[in-house]
Amino acid sequence: MNPADLGLPVDVPSTALFTDQYELTMLQAALKSGTADRRSVFEVFTRRLPEGRRYGVVAGTGRVLDAVENFCFDAGLLDFLKERKIVDEPTLRWLASYRFSGDIWGYPEGEVYFPGSPILRVEGTFAECVLLETVALSILNHDSAIAAAASRMSTAAGGRRLIEMGARRTHELAAVASARAAYIGGFNSTSDLAAGFRYAIPTVGTSAHAFTLLHDSERDAFRAQVDSHGRGTTLLVDTYDVAEAVRTAVDIAGPELGAVRIDSGDLLLVAHRVRQQLDELGATGTKIVVTSDLDEYAIASLAAAPVDAYGVGTQLVTGSGHPTCSMVYKLVARSVSADPKAPLVPVAKKSLGGKTSIGGRKWAARRLDADGVAEAEVIWVDTVPPGLADRQLLVELVKGGEVVAREPLDAVRERHIAARAGLPISAMQLSKGEPVLPTEYV
Repeated sequence: MNPADLGLPVDVPSTALFTDQYELTMLQAALKSGTADRRSVFEVFTRRLPEGRRYGVVAGTGRVLDAVENFCFDAGLLDFLKERKIVDEPTLRWLASYRFSGDIWGYPEGEVYFPGSPILRVEGTFAECVLLETVALSILNHDSAIAAAASRMSTAAGGRRLIEMGARRTHELAAVASARAAYIGGFNSTSDLAAGFRYAIPTVGTSAHAFTLLHDSERDAFRAQVDSHGRGTTLLVDTYDVAEAVRTAVDIAGPELGAVRIDSGDLLLVAHRVRQQLDELGATGTKIVVTSDLDEYAIASLAAAPVDAYGVGTQLVTGSGHPTCSMVYKLVARSVSADPKAPLVPVAKKSLGGKTSIGGRKWAARRLDADGVAEAEVIWVDTVPPGLADRQLLVELVKGGEVVAREPLDAVRERHIAARAGLPISAMQLSKGEPVLPTEYV
């Protein structure tokens, strides 16, 4: 079985109710007024990055494509809308045959973004596009937040392996999406089997403190684990006394012991002591894995420690303090009539409090300096500026309602590594700062 053929990692017949009620009430009013069929352009963007962040990471695009394909109203959903009197009969009849038939362009998944970047552009009739607002934002805001945190942690890890371990710290379905986003951002594996099944992400895991406590002694627990999983297993050594546990672990598994895991205490100090002890016992190839409420700053603080891998949970699946990216989905252009050939006119909200937006159907490119390093995010309406045609960022994702840009998750992961490497070196700093690239409108 190919897990990718399963569709969404949720057991629902449709994504159509992953939305806010006002999407449907707007639809009803637009159908009645005759404006529902006006050609429209919606864009997803953020006005600012989370405080102190220097770049964002596009993640969730593949899940958005799944959601668009599964956005349809079956009899049960229509009955629910009818019973609640959420929309009228003409709107119910319209929804009964709904399938998105428009076009979607966007930044390829794994790419980095900045304030104003047109991360996703949805084009079609007002009626078919407006319904996708909430589900698209729900996915992109969550996944991009997790991927951005993962990217920062990956930078801090400096090439050491990262294990996503946050399933028990978030909603069970969010855990699957979080593992996917973390993998895009640079993590190597996950403890969540549903994520491994759905997305073919490598999975890892051996034992918790409960397994040690189950046995009459730590030696008995280690012996049982090694007998079951082999000498290459990872033994948890901080249930009682770490030094004694390491001695026991090597005594049982020998120098072929795969790894030891440390889950508490002063990780910097304990890791140094454990490394010295392992080497003295002849287990020079045994790895050290550390866990325990890590974030990018804690990982960076362990750069000088003899640590081989980090397991990260809570801080990762909560976006390391920024669980959303504040992305919005705004109408930026619409036709003057329902005539398919009617011209598009730019539209934009004008308000106080920093919630203004710029009208018009946009494109974007990343301008490079003489050394090939990114120096600006350039955004324009309709006409491509000279010299930037080959640097355009948006790609076609859906054409005429058909998904045209699915790709393997490993390709997305590699794209992010390349995109991050193309930024100025200051993007890798963990200290708070402004976006590493300015956004220019032309």
